[in-house]
Amino acid sequence: MSDATRKPGQLEEELRGLKNILSVAQVVVSSLELDEVLDNILGSAMAIMEMPAGSIALYDERTGRLELRVAHGLSDAFTARRRWRVTPGGLTATILDKGDLFVVEDTEKAVFFRNPLALAEGIRSLIAVPLKIQEKLIGILYVDDFVPRRFDATSLKMLSILGSFASMSIDNARLHARTLELACTDGLTGVYNHRHFKKLFADELGRARRYGKELGLIMFDIDDFKAFNDRYGHPVGDRVLAAVAEILRETLRDCDQLFRYGGEEFIALLPETDLQSALAAAERCRRCIERESADCLAGITDRGVTISVGVAVFPRDGETFDGLLKAVDDLMYVAKREGKNKVYHMP
Repeated sequence: MSDATRKPGQLEEELRGLKNILSVAQVVVSSLELDEVLDNILGSAMAIMEMPAGSIALYDERTGRLELRVAHGLSDAFTARRRWRVTPGGLTATILDKGDLFVVEDTEKAVFFRNPLALAEGIRSLIAVPLKIQEKLIGILYVDDFVPRRFDATSLKMLSILGSFASMSIDNARLHARTLELACTDGLTGVYNHRHFKKLFADELGRARRYGKELGLIMFDIDDFKAFNDRYGHPVGDRVLAAVAEILRETLRDCDQLFRYGGEEFIALLPETDLQSALAAAERCRRCIERESADCLAGITDRGVTISVGVAVFPRDGETFDGLLKAVDDLMYVAKREGKNKVYHMP
């Protein structure tokens, strides 16, 4: 349609839409903090479409899964499912294959729509926006309503433009986060490094002291690691270190923080954790290492490795940075002297 044949007011409406999307784009690209970027994108999308709910899931290339990162207007039951795999032939795969806005104006009349979670939530209309940069998948932006809707072309066009800005902003924020992460993580194991431990330990200790909370500290040391390295070589030793780090990370809670303290030693911070809970976590880790470490050494040796573990808790076992650190280090060495593959704490 030429400018001359447009209805009166249509150009003004499109101009307002372009101004709005420019304002939205400025908000979306105004930060490099991923959580803030995602929140800005979702809020802008819901405002454009005048819809009361929505979410953003990001794609993890390593696992082939989508992970829910932000949601508004949806129940805890709906958002409890944090990760899901892209299944060939499924609704998510269909959305991604289409590569454009996926619009459902009434879920009850859409014969292809059989998502039980969405139906139980009462979602009656939705738009899914695949977030891509060329062929690189970033994630999916969803906006939802609890009544059937008809969507006008102008709003959908604005949402599509927002999706393009969103993809670039999320990718930039992830790159920024990865750059920061590289500065504070151990290159071999992927867990936080010693320097970052000192900073976070000081922060957590100050928080525990300020709010009168307990803070658990667990130190892990791989038993007889030097002898293992001498026998099998450093490349195999590196495999053990990486495997132990991964097992510990998977066994600890999401709120716990794991660090490579140095050599074959790891240390974990457990916020708001008393002695009994810290000991239970330490024992779970010890058992998992004993049971699962052999898998990474299949074909090299018929047995895995074990760890000796010390457990200390603020303020019970120390009230200062140096005092608590010395306590947990001493306890870990007691575990070694007592026969290794043990968890030890101050009686």
